[in-house]
Amino acid sequence: MRAVVQRVSEASIMVDGQTVGAIRQGLMVLLGVAREDTSRDAVYLAEKTCGLRIFEDQQGKMNRSVQDISGSVLVVSQFTLLGDCRKGRRPGFTDAAEPELADKLYEEYVSLLRQRGITVATGVFRAEMKVGLVNDGPVTMLLDSRKQF
Repeated sequence: MRAVVQRVSEASIMVDGQTVGAIRQGLMVLLGVAREDTSRDAVYLAEKTCGLRIFEDQQGKMNRSVQDISGSVLVVSQFTLLGDCRKGRRPGFTDAAEPELADKLYEEYVSLLRQRGITVATGVFRAEMKVGLVNDGPVTMLLDSRKQF
């Protein structure tokens, strides 16, 4: 699984002109699921997301997690994170999981965040979404469960 994690002061998702998910301070997570991913990948990324210390403490150092600040997380499924742009000009998506597996692991990741006491908002799986956010910092991190060792 791959995730682009952004520290935000606010973020929202619209589908068909309606807001379907919105948060204030916290994290915006764009989540891509690969065809070989399993529950183990979801657990790893959920733990990493919850514990990632990218919020500033009283001394201005990135030393606090989303849990520490009682922040929220907005999670968006995004298969394009698995796009391979090495050949030609059109990305290939053969590494992306089929929709059934992607949806299952996406929902598992969201559930794992909620089990840790985090308020989570989501987009709509496989929908055309308009995503808005204010990146705070800006701070953006890339996480990949395949690069955990």
